[in-house]
Amino acid sequence: MNLWGGRFTKPTNQLVYDFNASIKFDKTFASQDIKGSIGHVKMLTKQEILTQEEGQLIEKTLKEILNEVENGTLEIDENFEDIHSFVESTLIDRIGDTGKKLHTGRSRNDQVALDMRLYTKDQIEMLNTLLVDLLKTIHEIMKEHIDTIMPGFTHLQKAQPITLAHHMGAYFEMFKRDQSRLHDIYERMDYCPLGSGALAGTTYPLDREYSAEILGFKGPCLNSIDGVSDRDYLIELLSAMSTMMMHMSRLSEEMIIWNTNEYQFIDLDDTFSTGSSIMPQKKNPDICELIRGKTGRVYGALMGFLTTMKGLPLAYNKDMQEDKEMYFDALNTTKGCLQLLSDMLKSTTFNKDKMKKSATGGFTNATDAADYLVNKGVPFRDAHGIIGQLVLYAISQNKDLDELSLEELKNISDVFEEDVYQAIDVNTCVNKRNTIGACGQEMMKKVIALNEEYLKQF
Repeated sequence: MNLWGGRFTKPTNQLVYDFNASIKFDKTFASQDIKGSIGHVKMLTKQEILTQEEGQLIEKTLKEILNEVENGTLEIDENFEDIHSFVESTLIDRIGDTGKKLHTGRSRNDQVALDMRLYTKDQIEMLNTLLVDLLKTIHEIMKEHIDTIMPGFTHLQKAQPITLAHHMGAYFEMFKRDQSRLHDIYERMDYCPLGSGALAGTTYPLDREYSAEILGFKGPCLNSIDGVSDRDYLIELLSAMSTMMMHMSRLSEEMIIWNTNEYQFIDLDDTFSTGSSIMPQKKNPDICELIRGKTGRVYGALMGFLTTMKGLPLAYNKDMQEDKEMYFDALNTTKGCLQLLSDMLKSTTFNKDKMKKSATGGFTNATDAADYLVNKGVPFRDAHGIIGQLVLYAISQNKDLDELSLEELKNISDVFEEDVYQAIDVNTCVNKRNTIGACGQEMMKKVIALNEEYLKQF
C-alpha cells in the first residue's frame, strides 16, 4: 500500500520502489510510530474531528497492533514502503474505512519527525542508564584503589606519581560531562512537531498543546517548517556519542597498553579476551581494540549526516531519509560499547605492586625534588636546573634519585639534607598534593564522597 497515487497514471518502477522504500530500517521505531498515532487520534477525538466511536475504535485497534508489534506476534511486512504505510494498512485491514481517517490533519513529514523525536528521547534515556552503570563501575574502582600508586604520564612517558583512583577519576569526570550533554540535548529537542503538516500547518482545528502534552513533550514546535525539517538534535546526539566513544577509546587504548607484558598493570579477565589461531600463548585485548576501532564508525555517522544536511533547502527533502541507518548504527554501537566497557572493567584485575614499582622509577619524583629545593629557599628556575643536572648524573650512574647517596646529592647542590629522601618518596609525593583536583589521598576521599552524592540521584 502506498500513501499516495491518485495523481499518477503509471505504477512505480520496481527498482525505484525498492530504492525509495525505508521500511527495512524505519521499522526500528514501529512502537513510537504507533504511539504517535494513538496520541494523534486522541487529539482528533477531543477536537471532534473524529466522533467518539471512531476515535475509540481506532485507538483500541492501534493499541492491539502496538502490543502485537512489541511482543513479536505481528510480523512487519517489508513489502510496504515504510512503517507508516504498514501500520495504517494494518489498521484499515482490521476496521475498514474508519481506519482511513487516522491520517487526518497529518503529513508523513510531521509524522516521521515525531517518530524520530520519540525514539531519540527513549534512546537518550537508555544511553543515560548505561552511562550511570559505567560511572558506578569507575566509582567502585576509585574507592578500592585510593592508595594504589601508579605513574602518571605525559607524552606516554612517566611524569609524576599519582594514584589509580585519581587516574580513573579523570574518566569519571569525562563520562559525567557526557551525561550532561545528553541532558542538554533532551531539553532542547523536547518539543512536539505533530501538527506541522507537510510544512505549512493545517486547516483542521488541531490542539497542538494537547498533542504535545499527551505525547510527553514540553510543548509544540513553534514553526511548522522547522518542525518537519529540524534534525539538529540528531546531529547533536551523534556529536555527543562521538565524544563518548572518544572517551571510551582513550580508556581502551590505555587498557591495551597496561595489559602488555611491558607494563603488566592489569589482567583482563578471560571472558573479555580472545586468543590467536597460530600463537597459543596469546591473550588479546580484542574488546578494547574494537571499542577503539568502532569509534571511527560513530565519527563517520556524524560526518555523514552533517554532509547530508549541509545543502538542504527548507523544508522536508527525501535526503533526510538517509539519517536513519547511520543513526541507528551509531546508537547500537555506542550502547554496545558502553555496556561492554563497564562489564570488562568490573572483571579487570589491577596489579598494585606492578603499578607502584613502575611509579618509583623513571624519575617521577623529580618535580618533588625541585620543590624540595624551593622550600629550602632556592628559586624555582634554579631548582629546576639543579634537578636536571641531578637526573643527568643519575642516568649516568644507572640509578634513581632516591638511590643516590647524600654525598652525591651534595656534589650537585649543598642545599640537600637527609630529609630529602622523605620528600621524594613516592608516597609523600602523592599524598602531599591535596589542593582541589589533586591526587592526594585526603583530596581523593573528598572527591569520592562528592561522586557518591552525584550518583545517588540515579
